[in-house]
Amino acid sequence: MIEITTESAARRPVVSLQQARPLEVTVLPDAEWRAALTERLGLLGLKKVRLTAVIERSGDDVHLTGTLGATVTQPCVVTLAPVTTRIETEIERSYLADYEEPEEDEAEMPEDETVEPLGSHVDLGAVLSEELALALPLYPHAEGVAPGAADIAEDDADEDEAPFAGLKALKDKLEGDE
Repeated sequence: MIEITTESAARRPVVSLQQARPLEVTVLPDAEWRAALTERLGLLGLKKVRLTAVIERSGDDVHLTGTLGATVTQPCVVTLAPVTTRIETEIERSYLADYEEPEEDEAEMPEDETVEPLGSHVDLGAVLSEELALALPLYPHAEGVAPGAADIAEDDADEDEAPFAGLKALKDKLEGDE
């Protein structure tokens, strides 16, 4: 088992992977790496980040399976209050030596697995960052705040301040000219 704590150490050379021997890796980002991820992903906080993975070589291809866990704090989309969420997600990626981009505009991809071209390294830092970004709640809500709780315009708002007041005035003017 290899333990990685810095982003620079998270790149594993493919040539170092042995054919019949899976490599078990645990990635535990240090404070500096977590701070960079927090900023990159627009989070208020990031704790308990852990990626455990098994990297296996099969011929010229590489397969990665694992689990990502993290505790993230994001702003509520309605109140901007901090919302803390625990994330646990399974990861599966295949890196293919003979990968070819689909020629069609819309190609069907498997839902549970990401297939990528095999380069000289397997970048566990990129895997962690991408999978964390994909697992984040899109619209976090503070406890007790309903998704439709934000009032965009009040019913008793002054008609001149309403978003379409100018269009209504123009419509009224055009109708009056006819």
